[in-house]
Amino acid sequence: MKALVIIPTFNEKENISSIIQAVFSQSPPFHVLVIDDGSPDGTAGIVKQLQEINSDRLFLIERTGKLGLGTAYILGFQWAIQMGYDFVFEMDADFSHNPNDLPRLLQACINGADVAIGSRYVPGGKIENWPLDRHIYSKGGAFYTRLITGIPVKDPTAGFVCYRRTALEAIDLPTIQFIGYAFQIEMKFKAWKLGLKIVEVPIVFVDRKAGASKMTKGIIQEGVIGVWKMHQENKKQQ
Repeated sequence: MKALVIIPTFNEKENISSIIQAVFSQSPPFHVLVIDDGSPDGTAGIVKQLQEINSDRLFLIERTGKLGLGTAYILGFQWAIQMGYDFVFEMDADFSHNPNDLPRLLQACINGADVAIGSRYVPGGKIENWPLDRHIYSKGGAFYTRLITGIPVKDPTAGFVCYRRTALEAIDLPTIQFIGYAFQIEMKFKAWKLGLKIVEVPIVFVDRKAGASKMTKGIIQEGVIGVWKMHQENKKQQ
């Protein structure tokens, strides 16, 4: 059984070494693929130094410029499929996703889920250290998504996810349209429409302590428009 954790980065020098070591400390063993979008702060250089002692478990793809979270994950998913990984994770570099939860998400997929979501909005899940406006955006976005699309997922914008390789192979990755906030929704929406089994695992989401948030008004706007586009396309297919 091979499990890969994909970590997209842009200016994460404060976190990248610690998050990689925290992932490596988990059991069963996880591999890590960092996809760095040309971080000017030297994030990729730190990863390369760590590769000298973890060459069999740590991998790096460097891109030029900020090309978007969604495109990073699509590239990572395709790489993982090509390399024969059985389970593939999305995870942030800033410790908002606790590496200690990786085995729980993995176990959910081993137990039969095609997609296991680290969920903030199921019993046992919660968010710590967020300002009020972030709570409003996130909860409002989740409610709006469920209302418009009908997807039965409490946390459709979650970014801490485990996919079976077979689920990623079933989703037509090149057709994913969105690169920001809406990317997470679109992946779950496509999985749901394909009839894949989605399980939500409660997690505690903690706001980043180092580095700067990548959330922007443009990303939020993409989410609002993207949900409506998914709904319209789904209606055409019915």
